[in-house]
Amino acid sequence: MTALAFIAAGAAGVWLLSTPGGDSATSAAWRRASAHRSASTAPPTSVPLLHSVPAGVGAAVVGWIGAWTLFGGVAAPALVALLAAAIPPCAATQRRRRRAADSWRAWPRLLAEIRVLVAHQGQSIPAALFAAGKHAPDCMRPAFSEAARTWSLGTDFEAALRVLKASLADPTADAICETLLAAHQVGGVRIDARLRALAEAAQAEAAARSDARAKQAGARFARSFVASVPAFMALIGLSIGRGRQAYESADGQLLVAFSVLAVAACWLWAGRIMAIPVRQRVFPR
Repeated sequence: MTALAFIAAGAAGVWLLSTPGGDSATSAAWRRASAHRSASTAPPTSVPLLHSVPAGVGAAVVGWIGAWTLFGGVAAPALVALLAAAIPPCAATQRRRRRAADSWRAWPRLLAEIRVLVAHQGQSIPAALFAAGKHAPDCMRPAFSEAARTWSLGTDFEAALRVLKASLADPTADAICETLLAAHQVGGVRIDARLRALAEAAQAEAAARSDARAKQAGARFARSFVASVPAFMALIGLSIGRGRQAYESADGQLLVAFSVLAVAACWLWAGRIMAIPVRQRVFPR
């Protein structure tokens, strides 16, 4: 029981280390700074190495202690520790993908606001874009702020959009920025119609992706549920027969290692076939 309590405490520490959260002002400031670094220095799917390494080491230690407590031996705990070390980087990647999803879900609303500012209030496209960017999600605001700063220094809309595209690193943002640049350079009386068509296209893409994720909700729950079943079966096995002594034997270690590898392979395979395709960037510069 004491060992399980230490495992739970260690797991909580790893979770706090790898997942900043809470409602305090410090946590909020940490998230804003992290969003700024993510938006300005890395693509949506990259993982900050310096943040993932200590969390990965902590997860590996917790995984090794937990596996040794349950199974004993060396092979099974070492394998569990190796797999546990990959959890924090995978969690960081998932958080970045969620921020990217927040980005493409926000574009229809931002485009509608740009259209209102341009068509009904007579603002220029750059002014409307940066005004709408002030109401963007937290993960997008640093990119809009840097682009607005570039625009204010030289009134070069193309350079400002390059900064915005480089910071967001998103194919939807690339296409929208190129369309806004063309509309700004060409002008004409049909800007309202172009902005409306652009907003409708962004809305259709966001709706399609949201619908795809909604249809996968049951499969995602089943994936998590099925992955947790072997862990509960291992706990139940401690009270059957020789319990931990059976796990410590050579045959027991081999079977445990094979089972862990099978569960990990099924988890990765299920995640691969459920992955929603991501569009490649067409206008990265």
